[in-house]
Amino acid sequence: MMDNASTMTVFTLSGLNGLEKYRIPLFVATLLCYCFIWVANVIIIVTIIMDKNLHEPMYIFVCNLCINGLFGTAGFFPKFLSDLLSTAHVISYAGCMLQGFVLHAYIGADLSILLLMAFDRYVAICRPLVYHALMTRQRISVLIFFAWLLPLKLIAISSITTSTIRLCGSHIPKIYCISYLVNRLACTPSLAAGVIPAFNYTFYACHFVAIIWSYVHIIKTCVRSKENQVKFMKTRHKMCGKPHILCLMIFATSVLFDLMYIRFGSNSVSESLKNFMAIEFMVVPPILNPVIYGLKLTKIRNRLLQTFSLKPD
Repeated sequence: MMDNASTMTVFTLSGLNGLEKYRIPLFVATLLCYCFIWVANVIIIVTIIMDKNLHEPMYIFVCNLCINGLFGTAGFFPKFLSDLLSTAHVISYAGCMLQGFVLHAYIGADLSILLLMAFDRYVAICRPLVYHALMTRQRISVLIFFAWLLPLKLIAISSITTSTIRLCGSHIPKIYCISYLVNRLACTPSLAAGVIPAFNYTFYACHFVAIIWSYVHIIKTCVRSKENQVKFMKTRHKMCGKPHILCLMIFATSVLFDLMYIRFGSNSVSESLKNFMAIEFMVVPPILNPVIYGLKLTKIRNRLLQTFSLKPD
């Protein structure tokens, strides 16, 4: 045990304790999963970038969502794969801060991009006359810039605050490192270390509420107008109604699982279930996002079929 943050050099991770005999099968399964995530997301990203017909707001947002998936998983999978082949599950202080920063920024950026996608659908369906005037390339560029900048800035402030607290422990009961668990090792509670994460959680909870509100408003608008009902049904397949809602719920459920366990988890829960809840948000959304959008969005699906020399439907 170290006296303070300046002398803390290594944290121990206990999430893989008891799984030694399953290390090789887990390593192979994890490696295959990570390879699939890279291949699936890169295919969607390259397809959207290379095809000028896909240079529309929704597809640009989907591209950024896939890029963010690669960014977030890069903060977890390489270290996790290394730990599966090692008998000592440790992480340096700097590595812990970096991993926590990447994982939290990934969550924030994902919600920001999903909010932009919801806003795009809201304007397209509820304000169609001003859509092209409002969703210009310049404005989209600015929106995407802030969708990345805000989470990076907010999480950087939180990470800096965490790095200044005095620590009286070095054991983290998880398979990866995040700021909240480091804060729990503090010798004395820090007001800033509690207030800043609380603000971040509230800020992104508001993102989720805004997304839900936008779709509730879209549905209400469509119900009142037969013309809009037809537009919504077409939009749902063409420009991401159902896929967006599905991916949002998958992501929100995955993150909620982990947050609920971190704050209210019981020691009676099996280690396997703990690990599943811990990594779900880094595995399920990056896998399903490119699959769902690639299959459901007609333009992307047809472009993929053409690329692989298959005749589109």
